[in-house]
Amino acid sequence: MMIEHNIASLSQARNGKSKRVSSYDRSGGNKDYYSVRPGDVTEICDISGAGCIKHIWMTMATDAPVEEILLPRKIVLRMYWDGETDPSVEAPIGDFFGLGHGITKNYTSACLMMSPEDGKSFVSYFPMPFASRARIEIESEANQPIKFYFYVDYEEYDSLPDDQLRFHAKWNRECPTQGIDDCGVDNAFFEFGGKNTTGEGNYVILDAVGKGHYVGCNLNIHNLRSTREWNWYGEGDDMIFIDGEPWPPSLHGTGTEDYFNTAWCPQQEVCTPYHGIILGGGPNWSGKISVYRYHIQDPIMFDKSIKVTIEHGHNNHRSDDLSSTAYWYQSEPHVKFAPLPKVTDRLPLPDILPFDEESNRKQFEHRNP
Repeated sequence: MMIEHNIASLSQARNGKSKRVSSYDRSGGNKDYYSVRPGDVTEICDISGAGCIKHIWMTMATDAPVEEILLPRKIVLRMYWDGETDPSVEAPIGDFFGLGHGITKNYTSACLMMSPEDGKSFVSYFPMPFASRARIEIESEANQPIKFYFYVDYEEYDSLPDDQLRFHAKWNRECPTQGIDDCGVDNAFFEFGGKNTTGEGNYVILDAVGKGHYVGCNLNIHNLRSTREWNWYGEGDDMIFIDGEPWPPSLHGTGTEDYFNTAWCPQQEVCTPYHGIILGGGPNWSGKISVYRYHIQDPIMFDKSIKVTIEHGHNNHRSDDLSSTAYWYQSEPHVKFAPLPKVTDRLPLPDILPFDEESNRKQFEHRNP
């Protein structure tokens, strides 16, 4: 029997057994990590029977004198439930644990966090139930061997209740989003003009089929526009379409920062249990931004399908680098994920200095030959 864990329930009796799989040295020594070479697909755990993963901790480092940059985008995390052959979770490991751009930084939310030193400790408290089997693996597309440490803490049960959905997570990226040319266009029109009455062309965070509930996302934005004019990356409304409904959807928001529970074109970094700004961007909202919104108290339910989208700038005018990881629970089977891009197409673009128009132009030419 599964019991919801919170402070109020700590005194309540529980049925089941507490179990762990970790990278400890089986010889009794201190080599408490797995050695993972470039190209390796390494199994982290393969658990038989019914249960629920309650806690995951992972960390990694280059097994070389010089640390490899962008490592969190080069390691792919996958999870499989109940013998399925297609993963229910597939994302670059840093993005899965809440922060994109191939970097780490200390931050805290209710279900995901990165902890010291410098955010290199990855933690998840998302419950992940399974009826007969749970398997987790990583794939390395790093340039160098790495050391990989982990805990997977779970509860073992006699059987899993029928009402338990399976945990899913999927990464997406669009670089650049297909906006409009800002040359010769009034900046007020570029930022605020036009009307979107279909939702077509919105950035897609999640597109799933089945019955379940969406529990949130992180969104990473690299502002690719260099201008001395107002360069706010937001104004994009969130539009969440439930069970194939037409525009306007049941859940239609008012702007990017509004969906993420912030206001007034923010740059201040803040972390709360269910929403936050991990990276606020540079002057005039330049550079890289990371935000999150987790629907723990307000999961978004769907019976047949869900499509979670957001405009990239008002009326999809902006051409930025957007990436995201969506989290949701649903009944199986799920729709097979599209293949994850290879590492060369996952890596973030180099930072762009404010108003560095030549660098900006070269990067657009590289992404759009």
